[in-house]
Amino acid sequence: MHGNPWRRAAAGLALALVAALPALARERIDLATGWRFHRGDPAGASARLMYDQRPEVTASADGKVADARPDEAVKATGAASGLVLKPWVLPSANAFIGDPARRHRRPDGHPGSDVAFVQPGFDDRGWQAVTLPHDWAIAGPFLQTGPYGGMGRLQTWGPVWYRRALDIPASDQGRSLFLDVDGAMAYATVWLNGKLVGGWPYGYNSFRLDLTPWARPGGANQLVIRLDNPPESARWYPGAGLYRKVWLTKTAPVHVAHWGTTVTTPEVSAEQATVQVRVRVDNDGAAAAAVDVLTEVFALDADGRPTGDAVAAARNPGLGVPAAGQGEVTASLRIARPRLWGPAPQQLPQRYVAVTRLVGAAGELDRHETPFGIRTLRFDADTGLHVNGQPVKLQGVNLHHDLGALGAAFNVRAAERQLQILQAMGANAIRLAHNPPAPEFLDLCDRLGLLVVDEIFDSWERKKTPLDFHLIFPDWHEPDLRAMLRRDRNHPSIVMWSIGNEVGEQYTGEAGAAVARRLHQIAREEDPTRPTTTAMNFAKSDMPLPAEVDVISLNYQGEGIRQDPEFIGTDRIRTPPQYPHFHAKFPGKLIVSSETASAFSSRGVYLFPVTPAQSSITRDGRGGDSQALQVSGYELHAVDFGASADKVFKALDAHPFVAGEFVWTGFDYLGEPTPYYAARSSYSGIVDLAGFPKDRYWLYQSRWRPELPMAHLLPHWTWPERMGQVTPVHAFTSGDEAELFLNGRSLGKRKKGAGEYRLRWDDVVYEPGTLTLQAYKGGQPWATASVATAGAATRLALQADRGTIAADGSDLSFVTLRITDAQGRTVPRADARIRFSIDGPGDIVATDNGDATSFEAFPSLSRRAFSGQALAIVRGRAGVAGKLTVRAQADGLTAAEVTVDTQQGR
Repeated sequence: MHGNPWRRAAAGLALALVAALPALARERIDLATGWRFHRGDPAGASARLMYDQRPEVTASADGKVADARPDEAVKATGAASGLVLKPWVLPSANAFIGDPARRHRRPDGHPGSDVAFVQPGFDDRGWQAVTLPHDWAIAGPFLQTGPYGGMGRLQTWGPVWYRRALDIPASDQGRSLFLDVDGAMAYATVWLNGKLVGGWPYGYNSFRLDLTPWARPGGANQLVIRLDNPPESARWYPGAGLYRKVWLTKTAPVHVAHWGTTVTTPEVSAEQATVQVRVRVDNDGAAAAAVDVLTEVFALDADGRPTGDAVAAARNPGLGVPAAGQGEVTASLRIARPRLWGPAPQQLPQRYVAVTRLVGAAGELDRHETPFGIRTLRFDADTGLHVNGQPVKLQGVNLHHDLGALGAAFNVRAAERQLQILQAMGANAIRLAHNPPAPEFLDLCDRLGLLVVDEIFDSWERKKTPLDFHLIFPDWHEPDLRAMLRRDRNHPSIVMWSIGNEVGEQYTGEAGAAVARRLHQIAREEDPTRPTTTAMNFAKSDMPLPAEVDVISLNYQGEGIRQDPEFIGTDRIRTPPQYPHFHAKFPGKLIVSSETASAFSSRGVYLFPVTPAQSSITRDGRGGDSQALQVSGYELHAVDFGASADKVFKALDAHPFVAGEFVWTGFDYLGEPTPYYAARSSYSGIVDLAGFPKDRYWLYQSRWRPELPMAHLLPHWTWPERMGQVTPVHAFTSGDEAELFLNGRSLGKRKKGAGEYRLRWDDVVYEPGTLTLQAYKGGQPWATASVATAGAATRLALQADRGTIAADGSDLSFVTLRITDAQGRTVPRADARIRFSIDGPGDIVATDNGDATSFEAFPSLSRRAFSGQALAIVRGRAGVAGKLTVRAQADGLTAAEVTVDTQQGR
């Protein structure tokens, strides 16, 4: 950035202008609106707009076993490297390359400037008007045949273009102007006024580009962004487009650098905390500058608003910042009786904000806010994670980045809903699978009190799909890792950095360990306060790779992989339980199970017979139905390399030194629809794609919230075709024993034995009526549950998760539809086609039903119910308050409606 000759020319008079332009202070403008979108390149332009040559893909990799061994990279053949944009894009990474000798020099010229879509005068009025965040692929249609089940059967690949006019008034002369992109899928290239600015290939990372050299304050400014996400680039639905926020940031030439503040709390006690705030200051001007750096700390309330007076303050006077260079200071502040950040519900997620101001001779030049939390972390190999001195067992889940029917376009309320559902189950931790999230997601985890494992890569140099990140790993692993660490390191929710997931370098001995060592060192340079880890599904304790990270993270290896006799002699990964081996080899390292279970089920679907085993693989007649593409909801079946929740619990209880688990997965997600690749979405979620809990939800709740009086029965009890047949009944409860009644008759009392986490009545003969469970704890009544035979479907019922939302064009209400009988009981197998409609200043943006086999497009207002339920997602219009009336109709059933109020300024 600082050696850029165009920037030096544009900023030559910048410092002289400071005194005359007090309005140079920081602005951050959300570029959500005003965009035009188009799919496809102009004729003949694609070959001139490639980031780099890509290997030819002759056969799809879709449908590989999820734990298949990654392959060696394949080199591309074709045109010379000089015919690609890579040399012009690589300099965008320079600020994140530690060794100046390895930074990139930009060639002369502006490739692509002659392409029609890039030129400022191009008429884009015929293009689609869109608002960001925007996932262009989520609307479908689904690809019902052929490959790409792994990527969600939605086409996410091919070049797309976004154009937007930028308002840069004449008063911005002398300011530094930046484009901040929170996420763009993928291989982004950016032009401003026909000039190539730069880009960033990795679709999950946030990045900044300097617009100053090419901006025209007071004149017309045209921003153009091209994305070119490849096919065969992911093992799940990656999303598409500018799917996170994009910002225009304006600063004085002397300003706090991008992600330039680092807050640490080296000393924390009940009486006092030491807070260190390191501030990097950029000077984009042509003359040296001197500034005072002032930092004040304020407490934040539960909604993230500063409260009261500053609780601490520091001043670093006279920081000298060279022309086109940087300066750095560290302020040390002391806070009396600190309010600690800790995970809910054991502790309170209390936060502060550090407000940093740069003051020069002419007054304030910049103001930057850094939210943070005060807390201590201790990682004990025998007792696990300790937060603020208290042991915290990790009760975590893995989450992919899609938001179901909304796709990858990030929405704060949709993510908040997911996290609230998981917290109600008892989850206290999230592992991000397998990429950096939207920044707002981490803000939510900070506010809600969730611990986070922040993960950067799913692959290193070896590939899982032909066109995944391995293609750019050699050039981009350092800048991508440093960018994530700098962006995220002030979030108190993050407790460790994961540098990879099931990477192919597990298989390559010392060569793979060398890659891990390099990534670990980068992480330690950027943040020495948190440990590193990498999730391992193959590497054993005597292999080189595990020694290179601070925390041992095991995927499925703890309870053992494919230990059933039928896998003897196969060429798949077969691993006996590994917890004791790693604990013995690394007695000083914390061990966590970074992926557990990968259990399968379809909400509300129950298949017979029911296995007597605690955990079983999934096959036809063994919990699976390959014709219907559904898996039994008795919650006893898993992927071949996985296990039921019950089996995982038993393994964890047998090895109390393990710090906890991250279940695969919290929610179903688009893509990777194992075991049935003809479907659209996964089966492994505890909660389905629509946000409706599966039965497994209450199994985890019974373990993770032992203080909560709860009981849950399965299956449903509407089985007219099973009259007189054995229909097993299972119960999940936080109690220790329970008695089951059928139509008032006791079917016996059961007590949980050692290593048992459910109560089973496997000999119940079906008759219609009511099942009732009375649970006990310590011999005393604890909780009850019941399920009754439903009558014929007669009516629809609607319920909104929130009756009032903001009229801001972003806030959402999730409306659940149920098909009920005359008594209001959900009819468990009802699948009537529902027609949704809405009146008022709002829209139904998507619908879903949680069925992995449903290929109805998400924007459709007509959708079949699945297991008696469906979902409509409702959004108000920006700036228009009023009442929304959501209606649902179905042939032969009484219609339903519900109202949602939208309010401005909420």
